[in-house]
Formats: sequence, C-alpha cells, structure tokens
Amino acid sequence: MYEAIKNFNKQFLYEPEIKNQKKLVKTSSFIVVGMGGSALAPLLLKTWKPELDITIHRDYGLPETAEKLKNKLIILSSYSGNTEEVIDAFEQAKENNLDMAVISVGGELLKLAKENNVPYIELPNMNIQPRMALGLSIKAFLKLMGEENELKEISKLAETLNPADFEKNGKVLAQKLKNYVPVIYASDRNSSIAYNWKIKLNETGKIPAFYNVFPELNHNEMTGFDVADSTRELSDKFYFIILKDEKDNSKILKRMSIIENLYKDRGLQVETIEIAGKNIWHKIFSSLLLADWTAYYTALEYGLEPEQVPMVEEFKKLILE
Repeated sequence: MYEAIKNFNKQFLYEPEIKNQKKLVKTSSFIVVGMGGSALAPLLLKTWKPELDITIHRDYGLPETAEKLKNKLIILSSYSGNTEEVIDAFEQAKENNLDMAVISVGGELLKLAKENNVPYIELPNMNIQPRMALGLSIKAFLKLMGEENELKEISKLAETLNPADFEKNGKVLAQKLKNYVPVIYASDRNSSIAYNWKIKLNETGKIPAFYNVFPELNHNEMTGFDVADSTRELSDKFYFIILKDEKDNSKILKRMSIIENLYKDRGLQVETIEIAGKNIWHKIFSSLLLADWTAYYTALEYGLEPEQVPMVEEFKKLILE
C-alpha cells in the first residue's frame, strides 16, 4: 500500500489501448455500470466536466429501459472482472443488443467482452486494490469517451504530481483523527472528492467515515450537531473536515465559514483543508493523495493492515452460499 501511494503518479504514464475498436460507438452520452473502486473514476469525471452526460449505475441490471439506452454507450467497469452486478448488467445489455464497452484487468467480464467482440480496455494488473488504480481507470474512461486532448493533459500529472509532497500532512491529520469518526464536507460540485475521502478512510483506514455536501447539509445534517448536554457524548465522537475550493460559489464559501464557526462554538472538532493545484486534475488528485496518506496512517494508528479488505471478501463468500 505504501508503495502504491508513493508511486501513484506513475499511473499517468499508462497509455490505454482499445481492443475491438471498430465496434466502439461514438457518442456523447454514457452509462457507467460499476461498483466500489471501479465507480470512483467516472464520479471524478463529473467534477472535471459537470455538464458531461454520464449516468453512474451502482446496482444490478440497467438503470433504464432498453429503448431509452439505444443511443448511449454502456461502459461496464470492474477492476477484477468478477463483480456480479456488472456481469449481470453485461448480460442484460447483450440480451437487448445495446452498445457496450468494458474496462477491467481480467476475470469473467473481460472473457465475455472477448467472446462477444465487445470493445474493451484491459488495464495492467499492478497487484493493487481497485481504489488505488484511479489513474489507470480515469485514463481508460477518457480514452473510451474520445477525450484525446484531456488524455494528454492528465498525463502531465506523471511529472507535476509528487505523492511524497502530501505524506507529512497526511500523517499529521491521521494523528488528529485518532479516536474520532471523520465527516467530510465539500461543495456539491466537489462531492466526488469528498466521497473518495470517505471511501479511502473506510477501506484503507478501516474506520467509519461519512460525507455530505453544501448547501444540502445546512437544511438537515447540521441540526444533528446542535449539541445539548444530553447529546454531547455522541457529538464529541466526530471530526469534521471541510474541503474548501476557491472556485466554489461565493455563497458556498460563506456557508463553509459559518458552519465551521457554529461547530467550533459548540466544542466540535473542525478543520478546513484547501483543494488546491495547478489545474483541475492536479487539484483533484492532490486532494486524493492527501486522503490516501491520511487513510494509510490512520490504519497504522490503530495497528491495522491498510491494504486488504477482509470483510468485503468474507461478504463475497457468504453471498455465494
């Protein structure tokens, strides 16, 4: 895990190749079927380009009727290639003769793509967890979507992004989080970054963690932290991290400042962290590297192994019984 984080920027050297490319349908409308780490990259694509016509489906089957999916490209993403929800979606798409493409390192999904002459990108198997393969995954998505200019731009991160720059701050933040449950807040436009933080703290840090977005949280969640003597014991278990982006709406930035003061007035632990970088991709992955280091050192703070997800593996065995 340590090496995967330390060398993360090298993933942007990867040049994805589309097999069965002649079968790839050109479109500007996409349905992505993926679970867990395999769905993180398309969420970040919406942060890069909010107007992107992309629907992310994290369930069995397909999100709409076959008729409504006729002019869309269904991208089936499973890092392992054995995610049953994604394979189920493949079978339904095949049954309805819908346009598909596959992203995977192997497994049953890649086998199905090859057998059915479906366009696919075979990711290099670097023996890392799906959540750690974001660089590979996002380049594969950009390739399938025909975003060649953006592929060139994001490839620059191999040189401009240095994971070691964020290790010290991640370690310090992990020490602060010890014995707390993190809650990550961000603007709605940066919801995918906040969600990634939560996932990394869950899977790598091995702790409960949650997220929410402005302005919605001001209409409900914050009232749960209007601390009273009888609820103090509950509220004191949380540590709030506000991810602040100077590009956020000025009204959102004002809300962030106000909520930080309101929470601190009630004796709650709050920290604001800037989402900063040279461009949108550098900003996204700088923040996520900080999250990676924080999660890694959080696991170590509790004496836990950061990489493996034994409860997920246990669950997978049980659903096969």
